[in-house]
Amino acid sequence: MFDRAEITATKRWIETVVIDLNLCPFAKREFLNDRVRYKVSQATEPEQLLLQLLEELQTLTHRQDIETSFLIHPHVLLDFYDYNDFLFSANALVLEQHFEGVYQLASFHPNYQFSETEQNDASNYTNRSPYPMLHILREESLTKAIDAHPDVNAIPERNVSLLNQIGSSKLRALLFSCFQQ
Repeated sequence: MFDRAEITATKRWIETVVIDLNLCPFAKREFLNDRVRYKVSQATEPEQLLLQLLEELQTLTHRQDIETSFLIHPHVLLDFYDYNDFLFSANALVLEQHFEGVYQLASFHPNYQFSETEQNDASNYTNRSPYPMLHILREESLTKAIDAHPDVNAIPERNVSLLNQIGSSKLRALLFSCFQQ
């Protein structure tokens, strides 16, 4: 089943990039405690993906044993600029469905590019993932984790410095290795 390959690559990315490089100091606990949900979307149109996002938000509402969810969508929004535009609709859905303050979306894409960077800039790898995906976070848990961290404001600067030291070519190889058996 294709879902298994996409979930496996995503788990490898979380483990080898996000956790091993400590890009998100809050990820390891939930990953190790198996409180992460992985949902692979078969959507081929953005509207279908929005409906599945709503379903994921509702699932999290009813499943307190799940801390966070990755909605992986390998068949839609493959172009980063289309994906980036879609984020407005995704965040609007969160507002319209009265999930503001309950859930927060984080965005990841294989071609992620921050607005003031070049395509090959190593810092883009903080948000580059094997597949396009939406990461749904429980805002209450995120707030607690941030409040408990000694210097949350230093995380982005530390990440950019680390990724620049590693370099784009090694980071690209690390991301590609998530697909290998």
